[in-house]
Amino acid sequence: MATEKQRVSQQATDKKTGVVEEKPGTQQPASQNGDRAEMTTPKVAPAEESTANVTADSPSAKRRINFQLVPVVVLLLAALILLGITDGWNRFVGGGSTQKTDDAFLRADITPLSTRVSGTVAQVAVTDYQHVKAGDLLVQLKDDDFKAQVAQAEAGVAAAQAALLNNAKQKELQNARILQAQAGTEAASADIAQSGAAINGAEADVANAQASIQAAQAKIPDAQAAVAAAQADAERTRLERQRQEALVEMGSATKQKLEQVVADQERFAAILDSRKAELAQVRAYLESRRADLSKTHAGVASRQAERQRARAQSSGRSAEVEAQIKQRAVLDAQEQQLLADLQAKQEALKVAQTNLEYTRIVAPTDGIVGERKVRIGQLVSPGTQVISLVDNTIWVQANYEETQLTNVSKGDGAEITVDTFPGVTLRGHVEEIAPASGSQFALLPPDNATGNYTKIVQRIPVKIALDASPELAERLRPGMSVIAKIKTNGKSKV
Repeated sequence: MATEKQRVSQQATDKKTGVVEEKPGTQQPASQNGDRAEMTTPKVAPAEESTANVTADSPSAKRRINFQLVPVVVLLLAALILLGITDGWNRFVGGGSTQKTDDAFLRADITPLSTRVSGTVAQVAVTDYQHVKAGDLLVQLKDDDFKAQVAQAEAGVAAAQAALLNNAKQKELQNARILQAQAGTEAASADIAQSGAAINGAEADVANAQASIQAAQAKIPDAQAAVAAAQADAERTRLERQRQEALVEMGSATKQKLEQVVADQERFAAILDSRKAELAQVRAYLESRRADLSKTHAGVASRQAERQRARAQSSGRSAEVEAQIKQRAVLDAQEQQLLADLQAKQEALKVAQTNLEYTRIVAPTDGIVGERKVRIGQLVSPGTQVISLVDNTIWVQANYEETQLTNVSKGDGAEITVDTFPGVTLRGHVEEIAPASGSQFALLPPDNATGNYTKIVQRIPVKIALDASPELAERLRPGMSVIAKIKTNGKSKV
């Protein structure tokens, strides 16, 4: 049975290749399906097999080889044609003078405006889709609490400034005290110098008094000698008078002689009294000089005491000056602290003023507001979106295939056709070409290193700035579909 199946398979193969070997005198009847009669392949002896190998160059063998090569050649030619078409198509598309795409839309900056502070909506100053100017009020929150915070911060700043001013006045007073203490120190130093001069004068007086005492003491011996001499003369003349008076009574002497002797005795007695008076005077002068010496000693002691007192006062004044200077250093430190406190209060005031400003949500630029998302009386928290603002500046984002950007560069002219306004052509120019394809900015960018890979032409966003068009400026809306054509002049810029 297996042999019969092999024979039928071999006959089918021969039929497809157009080669049929016939065996003389043998013919297979037609099959029940009406197919053409097939001839059985004769059994070949080993000797006959060698003969068959030798006859491989027969026409039948060549036709079989040719039929087998045809599919391979067709596949190779198809691959070459496909590669040529692909490369040529890319060159044809990228090298054209006009690059066109309908994967383009109008775009504009859409800013969602949100609250920065919590509060209750007091006013919604715009309606849906209203044109606004930069600085126009959009939403107003109740600002009573924030105004109170600003007032409180301003009061804190005023108190800090008053404390700083008070510190400045205290420093002025402290400087006056320091000057006064320094003046007292200088006065004490002058008193010390004056006391020193007085002590020097008193010591000079002591020296003079001691010299006077010495001079007076030197005169006393002379005065005593003079008294002794005068006393001797007075005693001699007194005895001579007594003798002459006795002789006169006896009549042995004359009265003239007695009178002469009495005169001498009285003269020498007067001289003795004079010498005694001089001695008493010298002694009195000596006592006076001694009293002066005691007085000058007392003056020296008093001047020394005054100098000690002046020195003590000077030390006290110096200590007072140091204490006042330290007190001023304390005031300087307090001033730095007060300055820091004032700066903190000023920054707190800025924060309060900023929070007060946040109660007013204004338009950052000219544009058109979207749908209002808050209403009067609504309680909002920080981050609550209240409205969106569409900027007036509109451009085109055209997503070109990467093969179209061969010669496209910044500054190329462009023509824009908006689907909403058929027949109207807007002018513009290429402003920027995206740094990456759109797939790279997707939330889940493709990773061709995993799984199967199929090459797909990528699209690169191109930003086209529109030239001024007053007739359509107010009617263009972001999101409108457009057809973008870029004029490249077909010159390679690679």
